[in-house]
Amino acid sequence: MGKNFKLLFVFFTLLLSANIYAASKVQLDHANTDIFDEASLQNGAKLFMNYCSGCHAISFMRYNRIAKDLNLTEEQVATNLMFAGKKVGESVTTAMPEDGASKWFGGVPPDLSLVARSKGTDWIYTYLRSFYTDESRIFGVNNTVLVNASMPHVLWPLQEGQSEAGFDNDVRDITNFLDYVGEPAKLIRLTLGKWVLLFLGILFILTYMLKKEYWKDVKYGVWRSRD
Repeated sequence: MGKNFKLLFVFFTLLLSANIYAASKVQLDHANTDIFDEASLQNGAKLFMNYCSGCHAISFMRYNRIAKDLNLTEEQVATNLMFAGKKVGESVTTAMPEDGASKWFGGVPPDLSLVARSKGTDWIYTYLRSFYTDESRIFGVNNTVLVNASMPHVLWPLQEGQSEAGFDNDVRDITNFLDYVGEPAKLIRLTLGKWVLLFLGILFILTYMLKKEYWKDVKYGVWRSRD
């Protein structure tokens, strides 16, 4: 029994070490996103619709919800967000047919509604900045974060047209937008949470004072003087 236990311990230790090694092979950069940065969200929404929505949907979101949360005008929504005759109340889907996507990319591009929650903003930010030339791949590029990814480097025109710092900021804005898409209620939740904590702090003080007042009779007794 003791020998078997030692073998199992060694096995799980080696397995854990292998997983830690695999997870540490890629160093993720910090995205440092801020969903309260309205200008960043607006630019991220614009860039996502122009460079990413041709393949990827964010079907959990609607155009009018994005417009409301990001304080966009109808003109901005119509110009930067809605294409191919979309209506403002519709979900943000992609026009790419599934059979065509399977043929061109080997699979249907995933819906990105929850990608920020499943993989994290650091992963998205690093992934979009980690494409490199690889002529052995069908699109001529590969990615250090997701090796042999089927996705082409769609942000290449954006990267070539500006400085590295400018491109990093644009990628951060896209990441920030996807963080918002993953949980739009976070805009309200984080703001409301501060007031809730303040209310609970004041309530604690009042409750403690009330408790002391009630327990005076228990401590001294209603029949005894407090002198």
